[in-house]
Formats: sequence, structure tokens, C-alpha cells
Amino acid sequence: MKKITAAIASAVIAAAAFSANAATYKVGTHPTFAPFEFVDAEGTPTGFDVELIKTVLKSQGDEAEIVSMPFDGLIPALLTGQIDAIISGMTITEERQKRVDFSTGYYNSTLSAVVRSADAGKYKSSDDLKGQKICAQIGTTGSAFAEKLSPGQVVNLNNEPDALLELKNGGCEALINDRPVNLYYIKQAGDAAFSELVDEALTSNPDLYGIAVKKGNTELLEKINKGLEDIGKSGELKAVHEQWFGVAPE
Repeated sequence: MKKITAAIASAVIAAAAFSANAATYKVGTHPTFAPFEFVDAEGTPTGFDVELIKTVLKSQGDEAEIVSMPFDGLIPALLTGQIDAIISGMTITEERQKRVDFSTGYYNSTLSAVVRSADAGKYKSSDDLKGQKICAQIGTTGSAFAEKLSPGQVVNLNNEPDALLELKNGGCEALINDRPVNLYYIKQAGDAAFSELVDEALTSNPDLYGIAVKKGNTELLEKINKGLEDIGKSGELKAVHEQWFGVAPE
């Protein structure tokens, strides 16, 4: 009995020590990018990215506190110490790498365009959109692609639902964003108002998403990379991916 009691006591002490060493990291996201991050019926941020970062940090004995903010405010908030990390469908780009450090990439995504179904015959490729007004979500690679395609004709909006509404009302001729996001919101629209446009120009350079930390924060970066590796091996990454996309990661 004494040995059992001692063993239990040791376990409790170990658990307490582990808890004392656990850290809570503030992770910024812009929850208007379903199925990666969005707000559920209770007003709580959820989605693939949210569950992923929670699982990653939990695997390292830590916790994530999700902080919602506009997408274009995420990097400034990271640089000023308001948050510790960013997970928000953020593509690893050379420009962003000048300002932040990125984790190992965790998701590959291509772009697509959404047009009104009535105009599907008019716009058969991205080239057909040159010179046209194009809606996009501010600060995204979709916005950058649209600007190259149709300089000075991009209507940047804060989120995908607003962009789809602008498209539906005739404020632009197409919406360019990451394909999983476009497909999610087309499905949510529940009608035949929109059609997807996909071609080689939109899909030839996949976006690799990464988790951003402040430059020089090697401790957190290494922890996140270790977490991504660990949950990949344990099958937890597969489970989270299947939960939100219905299929295992490629």
C-alpha cells in the first residue's frame, strides 16, 4: 500500500511540475477563412487551423489562446508582441519571410476564381478576367494574383462572405481566393449563383501555409516544428485533417 501511495504521489508531483512548466501562447488568427478559421454559432473561433495549433502545442505540453484580429493586423501584432504566433491560412512568401519566421509548411493550397454562374460562359479562364474588376480578401495571395492579372482593378474586402456578396451584386466580375475557402463558401451559399473557375495559371504555384513567429524566437519555432512532426507521426494530424476536409492529407 505504501508503495502504491508513493507511486501515486510521485505521479501527482510529476503532473504538477509538468503543468507548472506549461506555457500558454497567444496565437492570432482572422476567423473569416473557413474551413481553416471561422467563428461558430457560439462565437468561438474554430476550424482546421485552430484545431491544428491547439493540437501542436498540446503535444508539447503547452496551450494556445486564440486571438481574433483582422488579417492585415496579424504581422504587426506579432512584431509588437501582442501575440506570440500566427496561424491564419498564411502563405509562406519571400516578402513575409523578411518580417517573420515560418514553421515547416503544413498545408498546400491552390487558388481558384469564383464567377457568377450566369457569366460562366463568358469567363472560361483567368485570362478572360484581365482588365475586369476582381474581388479579393485583403492581404492574401489571391489579392496579389488579382492585382497582377488586372492592375488597379482589385476590390479588396475584409472577408470571403463580403467578397461573394460584392460579386453577387455586380461590384466585381470574379473573386480570387484559396480554393478550399472558395469551395466552402460556394457550398454554404446553397444555391447555383456561383461557379468555380480553375486553370493552370491559378493552380500552377500552390500556396504553402506556415505558422509564423517573431524573427529570432527559435524556442517557439522549434517547439511548433517538433509538434507538427510529432502529431504527424502519432496520427493526430491525419485525424484533424479528416475532421475538416473529410479526407486524409496527401
